[in-house]
Parts: sequence; C-alpha cells; structure tokens
Amino acid sequence: MKKEQLEKFRSQLLDKRDEILAEAGKTLSDMTDQTTNIPDPNDRATVESGRSFELRIRDRERKLLSKIEEAIGRLDEGEYGVCEGCGEEIGIKRLEARPVTTYCIDCKTLQETKEKSQGK
Repeated sequence: MKKEQLEKFRSQLLDKRDEILAEAGKTLSDMTDQTTNIPDPNDRATVESGRSFELRIRDRERKLLSKIEEAIGRLDEGEYGVCEGCGEEIGIKRLEARPVTTYCIDCKTLQETKEKSQGK
C-alpha cells in the first residue's frame, strides 16, 4: 500500500479516536451535571431510558476505540492492511468502509459462515 494511503487511514483513525473521546467526555460531563431530583416516575423513567441508551452507545464506542488503537498499532508496525486469515492485502474499498478490519472480505465471509453454521 502506498504511503499516502497509509497516512490517510492513520488520519481517519486518529480523527475517529478523538471524536469518540470527545463524546465520552461530553457524556460524562452531562451525566454528572444531571443531579436533579425528578419526582414524576414517568419523567424519571424517560431520563433513565435515555441514560441507558447513551451508555450502550458509549460501550460500543469503547469497543471500537480498542479496535482503532489496534489498527494504529498495525500501522506503526507496518502490518496494516494485511489479512490475518490469508496474509494477502485487504482491498482498499474494504479498508475505506471499515478501517479497523483485520480480514479481507473473503476471509471475513468465511468466518461469518462458520459462525452461523456453529450457531454462535
């Protein structure tokens, strides 16, 4: 892969990491600021539902953040864009769609097919 392409992916990964961290900080700040007592049970349930949803989103982003850090590590080690399954280069279109991927489309499809057949 060309150096310019690698730097483009690094920039995208770093931007996404910064965005996730900023959102996490905002969520933390918003949740610590919301110390008001809500006497109405329906209003309280609505607020709690919103908080639960927000926390689920942040948990998903936490997992994505881990994958982003791993992808940046692969960039640093010169292993970015190489499929863990077959050792071939991962297509640019696949990396553009999912910059944190570790499998080419063929290996990922095979993995998902095996998971479905095993009932996971």
